[in-house]
Amino acid sequence: MGFLYVSFAVSFVILLITNIVFVIVNIYLWSIDDHVIVTSGTNLIEILYYAPYFKWIILSDTIWLGLGFLFTLTRKRYKTDQHFYLSSKKISNPIITVIIPTYNEENNVEKVIKNFQLEKNVKHILVIDNNSTDKTVEIAKQCGAIVITKETNKGFGDSCVVGLNEALKTDANIIALTECDGTYSSSDLQKMVPYLENCEIVLGTRLVQVLIEKENQNGIFNTWGNYFIAKLIQIKYLNLQHMGVISLTDVGCTFRCMRRESLEKIIEQITSDYEKKIDKNGWLIIPYLNMIGIQKDLKIVEVPITFKKRTGGTSKSGAERKSKGLLYGLRFIWFILKI
Repeated sequence: MGFLYVSFAVSFVILLITNIVFVIVNIYLWSIDDHVIVTSGTNLIEILYYAPYFKWIILSDTIWLGLGFLFTLTRKRYKTDQHFYLSSKKISNPIITVIIPTYNEENNVEKVIKNFQLEKNVKHILVIDNNSTDKTVEIAKQCGAIVITKETNKGFGDSCVVGLNEALKTDANIIALTECDGTYSSSDLQKMVPYLENCEIVLGTRLVQVLIEKENQNGIFNTWGNYFIAKLIQIKYLNLQHMGVISLTDVGCTFRCMRRESLEKIIEQITSDYEKKIDKNGWLIIPYLNMIGIQKDLKIVEVPITFKKRTGGTSKSGAERKSKGLLYGLRFIWFILKI
């Protein structure tokens, strides 16, 4: 299926560029009244109609649209069996383990840990430290967190995978994953966890303006990029009845929680795939977790959460810089298409 999506995407880009260039060139020639070069037509419509390659472009567009239409017809009942509709399964005695990947977060780690410790039903705080060179580990231990230290810096994605595996060693029936940069609010757990009665994974979205702090690290480029790539995932798992088995708007949001039994269904593949497919681009773990959940028939819901300015230090991903953000975006897109 990965080859199919890559082919569709690449052909779409080629056709889009071809159509745009064709129109621009012919409008330019018309604007300088160079009718002889283009065609014998006397107005813009005639010029476009008689222009060289016009019929080939229209034929290519028609073929692509026809194949796209056939693809959507095959998805009419994709993941629309009873499992993907409303059901309820209460967690009678919620016990939450929170995973916090860290790397040189001595300015934030104490506040983040203590905020989560104050939340109802949070029993375990796992700090997965990526070989920090500051006092992050020391502070985390003083706060009473369970600290897993790595001997080498293997990246954010590796910390997430280690954390998910370690969380299953606790007695928690709800696993939460967050970050240590102070941008997420621990109190949002209380709005996310109740949805686990009706689904298996709850994702946060940081794109609701009234819930985000002004001048946060997500600028216009990041916001629209996250939205576009999120919709690319939604289209990949399209069904005609509900526009996809998931409604997704923010592909880069780390904050999420999941039922223990749901994580148990995918943890082995997550661990294996990380080493084979994601290792060199660790931040791909975030869209990957969303996609593997869908592929394994887990029900996923996205809910609006609060998003604040970073309270100290700098972003480890560097995605707030346009050049770095573009590079991440291209990697995300390619990864989503081929997986």
